[in-house]
Amino acid sequence: MLIAGSQVWGLAAACALLIVVPGPSVLFIVGRALSYGRGTALASVVGNAVGCYLVAVCVALGLGALLTASATVFVVLKHIGAAYLVWLGVQAVRHAGRAPSSGHDSHVDAPVAAPADRRGTAGGRPWRSMRTGVVVAVTNPKPYVVFAAVLPPFVDPAAGHVLQQLLVLALVPITLGLVSDTAWAMVAGRARTWLSGTPARLRTTGRVGGASMIGLGFLLAATDSGH
Repeated sequence: MLIAGSQVWGLAAACALLIVVPGPSVLFIVGRALSYGRGTALASVVGNAVGCYLVAVCVALGLGALLTASATVFVVLKHIGAAYLVWLGVQAVRHAGRAPSSGHDSHVDAPVAAPADRRGTAGGRPWRSMRTGVVVAVTNPKPYVVFAAVLPPFVDPAAGHVLQQLLVLALVPITLGLVSDTAWAMVAGRARTWLSGTPARLRTTGRVGGASMIGLGFLLAATDSGH
């Protein structure tokens, strides 16, 4: 057997506190939900999980060691991710309360009105939201550190197939994060629907979500925090 149950449960226990306690990824998802609605937030959750698995693949192939060993690369990656979060927040504030646009501006993740939240995101927006989640995940340094430091002790070298073990075990923290982030997206999406009874309140809710992403970007730029 490639993976033992003790490996899975041990890794789950080691990662549970890191993932369940609200952190930057939760703030990102909540900000997306408040600004754009539940559908966009859920698509961002899926994208974030995909991005984290891409990080796990990079770590399994040895790129994680390069990142954690190079302070310069770590800082550059952190600031790229922080700048992207600030940009997302500014866009959310600028377009707060607007319906999705068409034509040349269709690439902008414009917030939708509360009734649209019940139908999910419009047009191709789920794919754009997933892409946003992927970018946020792969530019966040902490997943690299987690997969490079927390996961390897649970690999059994005697069982062989070390690369395969790393890739399979990576699904444990990713699944925990997917469940946790989905719950936060649902709660924040419901809060947005409840708060957005009028256009003015809808704009305010969108701006609060955008401001939270801007604040998160600056926070990440100033600290070594991650997930």
